[in-house]
Amino acid sequence: MTNALAEKPSFLRSKVGGLPRPFWALWSGTLVNRLGTMVLPFTGVYLTQARGLSVAAAGLVMALFGAGSLISQLLAGVLTDRIGRRATLAGGMLATAAAMMWLGYSTSLPSILAAMFVLGVVIDAYRPASNALVADLVPPAERPRAYGLLFWAINLGYAVGMTAGGWLAELGFVWLFWINAATSVAFALLVWRAVPETAPPPAEGKAGGGFGTVLRDRVMLGFTLVVLGNALMYSQTFTMLPVAMTKVVGLSTGEFGLAMALNGVLIVVVQPLVSNWLGRLDAPVTLATGLAVMAVGFALTAFVTNVGMLAFTIVVWTAGEIVTAGIVGTIVAALAPAHLRGRYSGLFGFAWSVSTVLAPLAGSALLGVSAGALWFTLGGVGILSAAGMIALGPAVRRRSALAG
Repeated sequence: MTNALAEKPSFLRSKVGGLPRPFWALWSGTLVNRLGTMVLPFTGVYLTQARGLSVAAAGLVMALFGAGSLISQLLAGVLTDRIGRRATLAGGMLATAAAMMWLGYSTSLPSILAAMFVLGVVIDAYRPASNALVADLVPPAERPRAYGLLFWAINLGYAVGMTAGGWLAELGFVWLFWINAATSVAFALLVWRAVPETAPPPAEGKAGGGFGTVLRDRVMLGFTLVVLGNALMYSQTFTMLPVAMTKVVGLSTGEFGLAMALNGVLIVVVQPLVSNWLGRLDAPVTLATGLAVMAVGFALTAFVTNVGMLAFTIVVWTAGEIVTAGIVGTIVAALAPAHLRGRYSGLFGFAWSVSTVLAPLAGSALLGVSAGALWFTLGGVGILSAAGMIALGPAVRRRSALAG
C-alpha cells in the first residue's frame, strides 16, 4: 500500500509531468511571445490616433493584414516540411520582429500598408511549425494534454499582454512595438537553442508529397470545414460580439470587458484541471461535444439584455472552447503523415485565416438583419460542425489507430 501511494504521481506532475524538455522550451517560448502580444489588439487605435488615419484607411490597412494571413499558413506549412520546423518557427519570429519595428516607425500610408501586409504573412507563421513540433515530440496518448497546455499558455500570455498593452499604450505606442518585437526574438532564440529539428530527413519522405496530397485527403478536407465552422463562431467574439453588446444591447465598454474577462479566467483556471480527463476520451466525440456546447452558448446570445445574461452565455461557450482546446491539434497530428505535418497544419491554420475575413463580413450582414439572425445562424453553424465531426469520427479513429 505504501509503495503504491508513493508511486502515485502528484497532482502537479499529473498535469505537467512526462513531457519532453524540448516541448517545454516550445511552451515557454510561446508564453513569452504571447505575453508580448500587444500590437494587434490596439492596431486600430494606433492607426487612427497615432498615425491620424481615417477609419476607412485603417480598414484598408487591416484588410491587407488579412490578405497576408491567408498566405501565411499555407506558405508556412510548406516551409515547415521543406526547411524544417525549427528554421520556420525561428525565421518567422525574427521576421515578425522586423515587421513590428517597420510598422512602428512607418509614417506614410504606403509604408504602413506594406508593413501590415508583411506582418500578416509572418506573425502567425510559427503555428504550423509549432503544431508539427508537438506531433513530432510528444507520443499520441499525450498530445491532447500537450496541445491543451499550449492553448493555456497562449490564453494566459494574451490576457496579461492585453492588460499591460492598454497601460503602455498610454505612455506611447512605440513601447508596444518594441516589446512585441523583443518577445518574438526571445521566442526565436529559445527554440533555436533548445528545440531540436524533428522533421523527417528528405530520404525518409514519401514520393509525391505536397499540398496535392493534402487536398486529396477527403478526411482532412472535411475536418478543415469543421474547423472553419469552429473558427467562424469564435471569430465573432472579437468582431460582432462587441458591436452587438454595446450598440444593440446598450452595454458599456466596461461592462462588456468585465464580462469577457470571464473567458480568460475560466480558461486559465479550469482548462489545466480537465485536460488529462478530456485527453482520455474519444477525440471526435469530444470535439463534437465541445462544438455543440459552443453553438448553444452563441445561440443564447440572442436573448442577452444585460451584463449578467452576457456573462452566462460567455461561460457556456467558454466551456465548449475548453473542451475543444487540446483535441483539434491532436486530430490534425493523427491525420497527417510525419513528412507532411507542416502542410496539414497549414491547411488547418488556413481555415482560421479565412474566418478572419468571412466572420466580420457575414457577421455584420446578419447583425444588420437582426441580432437573432446572427446568433441563431452561428448556433446552426456550430451544430452542423458538430454533426460533421460525428460523421468523420469513424475515419478519424481508423487513421488514429494506424498512426498510433
